[in-house]
Amino acid sequence: MLEEEDGDLDVRSGVLKAFDGASYTATVQLTGSLAQWLRTVPVNRGIASGEMTAGRKVAVAVFDASNPADAVVVAVWA
Repeated sequence: MLEEEDGDLDVRSGVLKAFDGASYTATVQLTGSLAQWLRTVPVNRGIASGEMTAGRKVAVAVFDASNPADAVVVAVWA
């Protein structure tokens, strides 16, 4: 876990389930959880929309664990 000035920053891995190119948001299933999906997560605009294919692995920065909407997809691979 990385420490930020106002609290903790948690970087989690997950699997991309869906991507909306119009709003540049994603639906992500966090690794290790069948039930925990994050919806309408903003995606880093530096990631090309063509890279956002369902089934790929993603890194999600979660800024507030009590508010899953306070997150952003920061990387995609595999």
